[in-house]
Amino acid sequence: MTRGLDLAERFYHRAVLPVLEAWRPLPHTACLVGAGSEVLGYDDELSTDHDWGPRLQLLLHPDDHAAHADALVRVLAERLPPQLDGWSVHFAPPDDDDGGTRVRSPHLEGPVAHRVEVLTPASLVERLLGRRAAGLAAGRTLTTAEWLAAPQQQLLALTAGRVLRDDVGLGRVRDALAWYPDDVWRYLMAAAWSQVGEDEHLAPRAGHAGDDLGSRLVTARLVRTLMQLAFLQERRYAPYAKWFGTAFGRLAAAAEVGPHLRAALEAPGWTERNAQVAAAAELLGRRHDALGLTAPLRITAHAFHDRPFTVVGGERAAAALLDGVTDTDVRRLADLRPIGGVDQVTASTDVLVDPTWRDRLTELYELGPTPEA
Repeated sequence: MTRGLDLAERFYHRAVLPVLEAWRPLPHTACLVGAGSEVLGYDDELSTDHDWGPRLQLLLHPDDHAAHADALVRVLAERLPPQLDGWSVHFAPPDDDDGGTRVRSPHLEGPVAHRVEVLTPASLVERLLGRRAAGLAAGRTLTTAEWLAAPQQQLLALTAGRVLRDDVGLGRVRDALAWYPDDVWRYLMAAAWSQVGEDEHLAPRAGHAGDDLGSRLVTARLVRTLMQLAFLQERRYAPYAKWFGTAFGRLAAAAEVGPHLRAALEAPGWTERNAQVAAAAELLGRRHDALGLTAPLRITAHAFHDRPFTVVGGERAAAALLDGVTDTDVRRLADLRPIGGVDQVTASTDVLVDPTWRDRLTELYELGPTPEA
């Protein structure tokens, strides 16, 4: 099938760029980043039913945007072809009853309702990461708090996709966001190991007490945490829930860790769930040692006190990672129980997608003065 990124590239070179050069050859960046399964390369036939088709973003310098953006949108509407390779360039208005989605529509007459967004680098960053992060476009770096408040799926949306031309410096932003600073990375992995330590005895305890549903629920939470840890160990941002398992399957760890995680979710009883989770955690422990960030921990499963449960003691890996933190801001967070980044704190779609939450969430990590007791 036609891939959305390939279609965007053809759309730019064969339709959008000729219009721009004939009208006013402005310096610009052309790209397809942000929302959309095609940005991550996961689009298939089903993806084409909404919010898919010939589309891209054009980024202009702020002064050029202020002077020409509205006119450029109109010129493109007047001059773009109504179709490209059989795909309509014309889209119906947003469907407010379906989350604002847009579908391709036959063009009958009048201007083409295209999906070429004319933005600045700052407005693109603000859309995905919030107002404070927009300064990245001017060369500012993220603070520790801003890194932790930035959802991985949004960082991935901005660093994935395809840049077709870059006159205005989107590449610098993408390079700056390619991966976490080392101490932030340590903190995030420590939080994942800490969550393993907090949950690994709860799933078997619930099962032992006869609460099979509760045991399954905590096991599923452990599986998600271990998958998040695998992404972190391989320095890969995790996508949103729809593609989380697909992306995990492409990690190096998936071949050996994945079967244990699937078995844990499918196991009929709590003892097998417990054993499979412990086996997966042991394998990730070996991968931790291979990173060389701490002294070798040789994480192995063992009995939880005198109870008939198996654990790996995730808190030991968390402590070892935090011991190596030197950054002052991360150190202040490390002196508390590690809650991790926003993805580890919540799975709420609204919190992770709505940029208006970014600045509010950043305050969570800035650790202002503690009120007097």
